[in-house]
Amino acid sequence: MPNKIVCRTLGPPETLRLESFASAPLAAGQVRVAIRAAGINFPDILMVAGDYQLKPELPFTPGMEAAGDVVEIAGDVGGVMVGDRVIAKLRHGGYAEEAMVAPAQLTPLPSTFDYAEGATFLAAHGTAHHALVDRAQIRPGEVLLVHGAGGGVGLATVEIGKLLGATVIAAASSEQKLAAARARGADHGVLYGAEPFREVVKRITDGRGVDVVFDPVGGEVFEQSLRCIAFGARLLVVGFTGGVGVAKTNLVLIKGASVLGVRAGEAARRDPALGTARIAALLQWAEEGRVRPHVSHRLPLQDVAPAMRLLMDRKAIGRVALTM
Repeated sequence: MPNKIVCRTLGPPETLRLESFASAPLAAGQVRVAIRAAGINFPDILMVAGDYQLKPELPFTPGMEAAGDVVEIAGDVGGVMVGDRVIAKLRHGGYAEEAMVAPAQLTPLPSTFDYAEGATFLAAHGTAHHALVDRAQIRPGEVLLVHGAGGGVGLATVEIGKLLGATVIAAASSEQKLAAARARGADHGVLYGAEPFREVVKRITDGRGVDVVFDPVGGEVFEQSLRCIAFGARLLVVGFTGGVGVAKTNLVLIKGASVLGVRAGEAARRDPALGTARIAALLQWAEEGRVRPHVSHRLPLQDVAPAMRLLMDRKAIGRVALTM
């Protein structure tokens, strides 16, 4: 019998349990995927705690993204074949050894990726693409400040920002994370705690400030970012791992700045054509070897709690994957 991670009580990762389940017959329009790897995302952690906007009915299996092999197809399904290596896009359910999904939830696994890389690709790189291309509309030659640059979404943003022609300033909490960001193309590194990052950014930009800020951190980072932006800057609000930031609206006004919320998944649900174009661009870049997830830790499925703790304790560089 296959195994899955089950959340029966909302709380910390340690409340999750590995359980066996019986495979159900495929319904019309479904595909069965044998999952080989699943990515750990902050929304998974928030969902398990009951703090995410999506609140599945208990019990549920977390996991927004996974990768594996198509092993069975309902008779009415076309365009998918048994043996296809795929990425599965989910709201939850990815921390399992198999999943039944609709063909629309599947994306071909890039030939350049292994399963763990495929399972950690679309959420982070999709968010980065949506933020920089759709929301900020970043242009070649602009200066991009990426906070949390050693995390999965941060590294993806560094990589895509450089690919789009920006000058990238990466800000992170350790020299190891800055080294990873430089390996992904960052032009400059800023170490939190060494000195106020706004002063470093001003020095790097000769006092002009940055054109785009990518902020998955929030809190004090958001307010201080407002103090090192150029006129007409765009501030991308991606998350709040450091707490909810408070905008100084006078600084937004003085700099003619825009504060833009980033919800890549919701944007694609409301405008499917946007999501289709995003995935096509990412897959092309992946096949060309221009983008690749950095997976710093690969843990077995039963070690889901330690895997989540790596993100919560800021010990991961890039992404963390569960392997089956």
